[in-house]
Amino acid sequence: MDTITTKDGTRIFYKDWGSGPVVTFAHGWPLNADAWDGQMLFLAQNGFRVIAHDRRGHGRSEQASSGNDMDTYADDFAALAEALDLRDIVMVGHSTGGGEVARYIGRHGTRRVAKAVLISAVPPIMIKTAANPEGLPKDVFDTIRAGVSSNRSQFYREFGVAFYSANRPGATIPQSILDQFWLWCMQVGIKNAYECVKAFSETDFTADLAKFDVPTLIMHGEDDQIVPIDDAGRKSAKLIRGAKAIFYPGAPHGLTATHRDQINADLLAFIKV
Repeated sequence: MDTITTKDGTRIFYKDWGSGPVVTFAHGWPLNADAWDGQMLFLAQNGFRVIAHDRRGHGRSEQASSGNDMDTYADDFAALAEALDLRDIVMVGHSTGGGEVARYIGRHGTRRVAKAVLISAVPPIMIKTAANPEGLPKDVFDTIRAGVSSNRSQFYREFGVAFYSANRPGATIPQSILDQFWLWCMQVGIKNAYECVKAFSETDFTADLAKFDVPTLIMHGEDDQIVPIDDAGRKSAKLIRGAKAIFYPGAPHGLTATHRDQINADLLAFIKV
C-alpha cells in the first residue's frame, strides 16, 4: 500500500492515479477514499493526476487514538502534499472533507493550491450557537454519537438512507449504493468515527473561508438532509470572495454518486478554465 507517516507516527493511506495537473480529494464522514472512485477514474481518463487519502482512523489508514480533529486532519494532508511535493493542486472536499480543505487553507495557505472545490461541505459551521442561531441543535449530533457507540452497523444502514435521500417518495437509489456506503462506514474505527462528529459539527471555519484567495467552486444538493444547504453551501458561497456556486435541485448529500455524471462534468469544466 502507498502510505506516508505523519509527524505523530500515524500511517496515512493514499492512492495516486494518472498524470498531469494534480487534483486531490478529501472524503466525507465516515467514509474513505473509495467514495471518490467515480470522480477519480473520470478525471484520470481526462488527463489529470488524482490523489485521495483515507483520513486517519478511516479505511486503510491507521486508527490513531488521538488527532481526530480538524487541525490534525489538515496537517495530515499537509504532510501528504509535502511528501509527494504536490503543487498547483485543485483541492476537492466533500462534507467533512470540505472542512478539511478549508482548515488546510486556513492553517497552511494556498502556496500549493491553485483552486478549491467544496461539495456539500460542512463549513462554515454546522452546530447551533449564539453566533450561528440557524445551525443544527447539539441533540442532532448527540444522536449520531449514540448511534455510533451503540449499534453502529444498524445506525450506518439508516444513515445511508438519508445520506442519499433514499427516503424520498419515488426515490430510485440502487441497493448496491447503500450496501457500498455501509461497507465503507464499517471500516472506520469506532473511536475515530465518534470523535470526528465533534470535529465536523463544532469546528467554526469562518476565519478559514476568509483566507481563500484562489478560484473556488461551491457545489451542494438542495435536498441535502445531512448538511442542509441553507446552513452550509449558501453561507460559504457568500463568505468566500468570488466563489462560484452550483446548487442542484433535488440532489442529496451523496450527490457525487447519485448525480455522478453531472458532478463530473461540472468539476471538469471548473478545473479546465
